[in-house]
Amino acid sequence: MEDEIEIDATGLKCPLPVLRLRKRLEGVAPGRVVRLLASDPMAAIDVPHFCAEAGHAYLGAEDGPVPAYRVRKGG
Repeated sequence: MEDEIEIDATGLKCPLPVLRLRKRLEGVAPGRVVRLLASDPMAAIDVPHFCAEAGHAYLGAEDGPVPAYRVRKGG
């Protein structure tokens, strides 16, 4: 994919994956894409909700050994 930033939150439980995502997005330029690896099943609900509340674009999830969630930082 494009020049994505990856965050590995594998093994962390709610709310830690979204907290890591939020913290990392603080230092990222608008429009950049962040890929969050999160094994917690609640991330499938938490990440889209966080994006809607914070003004970021939720780009979807990718299946794999560890699910990945892609987010484009809002401006």
